[in-house]
Amino acid sequence: MADKQIDMPTKYDPTAVEAGRYQTWLDEGVFKPSGDPQAKPYSIVLPPPNVTGKLHLGHAWDTTLQDMLIRQKRMQGYDTLWLPGMDHAGIATQAKVEAKLREQGISRYDLGREKFIDQVWEWKDEYADTIHKQWAKMGLSLDYSRERFTLDKGFSDAVKKVFVALYKKGLIYRGEYIINWDPQARTALSDIEVIHKDDKGAFYHVKYPFADKNQTFNGKHYIEIATTRPETMMGDTAVAVNPGDDRYKELVGTKVILPLANREIPIIADQYVDPEFGTGMVKITPAHDPNDFQVGNRHNLERINTMNEDATMNEKAGKYNGMDRFEARKAMVADLDKLGLLLKVDPIVHAVGHSERTGVQVEARLSTQWFVKMKPLAEMAMANQKSDDAVDFVPKRFEHTFMQWMDNAHDWVISRQLWWGHQIPAWYHKGTGEIYVGEEAPKDPENWDRDPDVLDTWFSSGLWPFGTMGWPDESSADFKRYFPTDTLVTGYDIIFFWVSRMIFQSLEFTGKRPFKHVLLHGLIRDEEGRKMSKSLGNGIDPMDVIKKYGADALRWFLSTGSTAGQDVRFSYKKMDAAWNFINKIWNASRFVIMNLGDNTKPVVPAEEKWDLTDRWILSRLNETVKHVTTMFDKFDFGEAGRALYNFIWNDFCDWYIEMSKSVLTGDDEAAKAVKQDLLAYVLDQTLRLLQPIMPFVTEAIWQAMPHEGQSLVTAAYPVDHPEFDNATAESDMTSLIDLIKAVRNIRAEANAPMSTPIDLQIKTGDAKLQAVFENNRDYIDRFVHPKNLEIGADLVAPKLAMTAVITSAEISVPLAELVDLKEEAARLDKEVAKYTAEVARATKKLGNERFVANAPEDVVAGEREKQADNQKKLAATQERLAEIKAQL
Repeated sequence: MADKQIDMPTKYDPTAVEAGRYQTWLDEGVFKPSGDPQAKPYSIVLPPPNVTGKLHLGHAWDTTLQDMLIRQKRMQGYDTLWLPGMDHAGIATQAKVEAKLREQGISRYDLGREKFIDQVWEWKDEYADTIHKQWAKMGLSLDYSRERFTLDKGFSDAVKKVFVALYKKGLIYRGEYIINWDPQARTALSDIEVIHKDDKGAFYHVKYPFADKNQTFNGKHYIEIATTRPETMMGDTAVAVNPGDDRYKELVGTKVILPLANREIPIIADQYVDPEFGTGMVKITPAHDPNDFQVGNRHNLERINTMNEDATMNEKAGKYNGMDRFEARKAMVADLDKLGLLLKVDPIVHAVGHSERTGVQVEARLSTQWFVKMKPLAEMAMANQKSDDAVDFVPKRFEHTFMQWMDNAHDWVISRQLWWGHQIPAWYHKGTGEIYVGEEAPKDPENWDRDPDVLDTWFSSGLWPFGTMGWPDESSADFKRYFPTDTLVTGYDIIFFWVSRMIFQSLEFTGKRPFKHVLLHGLIRDEEGRKMSKSLGNGIDPMDVIKKYGADALRWFLSTGSTAGQDVRFSYKKMDAAWNFINKIWNASRFVIMNLGDNTKPVVPAEEKWDLTDRWILSRLNETVKHVTTMFDKFDFGEAGRALYNFIWNDFCDWYIEMSKSVLTGDDEAAKAVKQDLLAYVLDQTLRLLQPIMPFVTEAIWQAMPHEGQSLVTAAYPVDHPEFDNATAESDMTSLIDLIKAVRNIRAEANAPMSTPIDLQIKTGDAKLQAVFENNRDYIDRFVHPKNLEIGADLVAPKLAMTAVITSAEISVPLAELVDLKEEAARLDKEVAKYTAEVARATKKLGNERFVANAPEDVVAGEREKQADNQKKLAATQERLAEIKAQL
């Protein structure tokens, strides 16, 4: 064999392979759309990461899947756009910067709004730079010339237009409602920004005395009320019972004294009260509970807000004014006890809402906020799912999740009491209180105060698919060319936060779905299946993984290690396997390249020059191309990876390359040239199939071998070649491989190394199979080293021999001095048991009428073929076993 000098070390070194490669791609401009008006467009918008820190493994997974799709489509000739960007992430980013300021002993209020915003922009610039470097390390083929940020001017214009349009349509309104309140960030939260955790608490049973000192109930001068939040008692304005609860009918309309406040409050009847829960009597605090707020509206109750924005008690809390809410709870309970009004305390564990961003316990707070009226928008989104323009959810089950949430969507509180974000385009007249909402400020700004609040981050990111394409300018080239986008890839955990909002915003403002498909993946978990978190200390930095294994190994693991919609467990053992696979590809490629001739090209020689192995590898390659392409289209990357792995490791490396060596070392120069061209062609096509998944190593190998074109990134993706399909070659080659494996197994069991001479008999009554073995004696000689080889229909196996049965053939290796007949009989007994079980399994399956009636025809046919094959093998093995036992 030739020994060319090539610049490929004997061991795959990802650091060396990846060095400088990304910058070369950027310099060559290979990530930009082709601009070919004849090409079909294909677009993806990158889910914009928050500028709150570094990217984690979840981001790596998410972006790898998108990159694979866009790289494959680019190679398939589509005019591809993968548009990058980042999200300002209002509350999350502001919380990070405020935490940083607290370490310096200052708050945002010390700086003022303008200087604080300057600090946040500095933070954004720092972390955006980090994210850019991480995208590069991952090899993401993004078009940076179109990069967007959710606070850039164009996007801000889109946000203002949407707000004003929804307001004028009556779908945005301002009102006083109970909302979720984060007392640390001092802002409203939507329902889905609240995480419920189990906290230790208690039911405090309190006496509420009757206002009429002569009144009694069950012989007592008070009623018993149980509450988990005594700190809100000072805001009580009623006690409620269910109107159908006969126990309390006589009490409705009477009054009780609110403990600690000494204020009279009525007992009312309302359907909200569950008579089966507790005593069936509840205190009503309209300013501190969403359900109580609704009861208060129905009964015209006063709303008494007893807390400040930071969850300290205010002047309406009386003597507890200025105390922290939890200190006030302790003080109130102690005072109730002193006054003889505390009946008992029952400890409980209950689910309590916490802010997703700051972690503090959320308060239900009466507040004037801006809301989106969700019902008409939700109904439109649900109706669209029944149309031809429906969004295709992958996996399909998540469509039900989406529809269920839309069906139960509450009005969405969109105002946030923050400084970092899109300031609400609303102004209040200083003299009249009139509200003005507009894309531009009032013409007499000195007479107006602008609303200081900003919009919920999800309001702006809900416009991402079309706001990034130039909308509201619908004549924008990108909007006309690339919207709607093709595929959104994101985690199933943000269907409510983001996916749903993009769908209804897009339908409302463009009349179209924002994307054709939404591919939902799961979460990255640790090896024990736990969610990665700071508290557990089990988080893994993808950059650390890349440093050790390379980006391609990480991408291979992330893309092929799970099924759509399922979580994936990160495992260093699997990372080792991924690196080993790439090292196998590297070394196989290195061997091929070293053995190519000076005139070798990755082309397919004339068919008459192909031998069995050539016909077989081209058929296997074509099957792999078709299967991988189909699986990509179905977003089944795990199955695509399995097919690639099997073809590369087994078919190409273990068999085709090994079988090519005898030709490469032979004297037939014409045969050698054919084999070199075919090796180059199959390697070239294999690298193209792999490029979307592992772009760095495939580019490095491709550049080292004969090729046409500037970069593998823009090379043509493999396509179906029906002329390569060859069932006969695959069947013949399978028989040859089965023969080689069987003899190798016999050698191994007999401890007979390759250097030990053996005689080999192949008994087959199949004339075609006999011809296959005869025509490929060279390969049999090379791979099993027989001293004498007999092939025929009427061969009689020697008495002392080891045997094996393959489809339509029996193999015998006379090893008189090495074989113990008793051991051989025992081995054959196991083989008989194995084939008996297989036949029984198939017989049972085929005897199942439901299986035969409902399974695809090819599946049933395949099962019948396996049954017949195993029956033949069983009969041949039983016959040989009988012969052996007759000699014992």
